Amino acid sequence: MKHRIFHLLLTLSGAIILLFIIAPLAGIFLKSEGSELLAAGRDSQVTDSIWLTIGTSMAATVIFAFLSLPFAWLLARRRFKMKKLVLGIIDLPVVIPHTAAGIALLGVISRDSFIGRMAEEAGIDFIGHPFGITLAMAFVSLPFFINAAREGFVSVPDRLEKAALNLGASPLRVFLTISIPLAMRQIISGSVMMFARGMSEFGAVVVIAYHPMTAPVLIYERFSSFGLQYARPVSVIFIIISVLLFLLMRLLARDPENARN
Repeated sequence: MKHRIFHLLLTLSGAIILLFIIAPLAGIFLKSEGSELLAAGRDSQVTDSIWLTIGTSMAATVIFAFLSLPFAWLLARRRFKMKKLVLGIIDLPVVIPHTAAGIALLGVISRDSFIGRMAEEAGIDFIGHPFGITLAMAFVSLPFFINAAREGFVSVPDRLEKAALNLGASPLRVFLTISIPLAMRQIISGSVMMFARGMSEFGAVVVIAYHPMTAPVLIYERFSSFGLQYARPVSVIFIIISVLLFLLMRLLARDPENARN
């Protein structure tokens, strides 16, 4: 009897959590009319914002995942002083308010900063530009990738890397042919999470670039200017596209062994 009550409580808890997640999403879909969705889908401002969001988030994921992959391996394989502090610093963008993250990033890439002036001389202006949006998305989402990739490298037996080194392979070759392939599932999973987090970012992006508008910024702009009725169709379309992209990337990230079973 006690086991049944315990299992009932577990089931009830799970049902409440699922309802908490599903109810708002179901509500926004049920209250949206097909004509409103069609009109929003034909709106060039909506489609442009969605393509901008996908493109900048993908660019942030590809560029910064590539740059941080060796760092993730270093964190997994090396012990050094203040390593815990470094790991804490990596998680800071997740902890701090994202509007504050945008303000902090703005201080580094604004036209008055050293980096901003250097970029301006090269013909690049981060503020109000897709480049700035990409940086803002990368800043808040990179911890998801680094932590996932680090866990992937930790799961790779270091004896395999040492054996390859003893057989004469270079460290770079070991990294490319052993470490990365064996940690690939976690690397792809981290990339998926980084991409999804970048797409949903609002706070840091709106500080760096209100225009051109990403989809989250456009949803906020329409809600604050015209109300819920005009923001809802854009939200529904963006939710559908986000879910489809997330599911597609999750399918690509599946473990091959599980996929065969």
